[in-house]
Amino acid sequence: MNAASAFHFDSLVWDWPIAIYLFLLGISSGLVTLAVLLRTTLVLGPGAIILGLLILIFHLARPWTFWKLMFNYSLTSVMSMGVMLFQAYTAVLILWLAKIFEKELLALLPRVGVLRTALGWLTPLHRPLETLLLALAVLLGAYTGFLLSALKSYPLLNHPLLPALFLVSGLSSGAAAALIAMALRARAHPQSAEAHFVHRLETPVVWVEIFLLAAFFIGLALGDAGKTRALAAALGGGFWSLWFWLGVVGIGLLLPMLLRPWLSRRPTLASTLLVSGASLTGVLLLRFFILYAGQLTVA
Repeated sequence: MNAASAFHFDSLVWDWPIAIYLFLLGISSGLVTLAVLLRTTLVLGPGAIILGLLILIFHLARPWTFWKLMFNYSLTSVMSMGVMLFQAYTAVLILWLAKIFEKELLALLPRVGVLRTALGWLTPLHRPLETLLLALAVLLGAYTGFLLSALKSYPLLNHPLLPALFLVSGLSSGAAAALIAMALRARAHPQSAEAHFVHRLETPVVWVEIFLLAAFFIGLALGDAGKTRALAAALGGGFWSLWFWLGVVGIGLLLPMLLRPWLSRRPTLASTLLVSGASLTGVLLLRFFILYAGQLTVA
């Protein structure tokens, strides 16, 4: 399979904008999870999800009718349940950010008395909002996997480990994006307690991601005929097999692991951009691989 046919084939339904959408949602989920724990890089979380939703809206056949999805709910539809999750996540995130940046908001809008009153009402709810936001961020990270695993006609995508894999890889991308944001803000690699926490978190998250990837493919190998065909199509040679081994494994997993000791010795902006950028690239390539290779085989 050449590069052109790898991105255009008969069984393809969801294409590259969906991969970027899933990638951005993973970043938002990971960043907000870390932001609740660290209260840092707060603005990037909502920015990522807004950009992802804009990509999804304009990818629709009739983007001007997207608002109908926001008011027509179905508990039997994974897509509809996702819309409800996005709405709850966004609403709680806005309330939480408003309370975090209370002083800045009041300084910007000093004459809006309603704002001061509303923020006062949020004071006793601040801790419960954090807990709820953390739960919603985790659900959002897993939802991107549930969305694909609901496609029962594609054996590779219809896998129970996909939500966990997307959740962990989203946390990995959130950590990488947070480190880049802190490095750019400091114009050098930050030596703050938050940065040290993220660095300590990265290694176990990567090992969990590797374990989930291995378990994902082992599950396919031990599955029925459709799953073994899907595994062979994805990793049995060809474009997407090279994409996975060189891009996901090589750039996204091995390269950051090899360079992290160098990063700890030379904590500069350039080294942070290189290592964290490789991690982000690997997560993006993983989203593309799962989405496209997962649609190569139909049950």
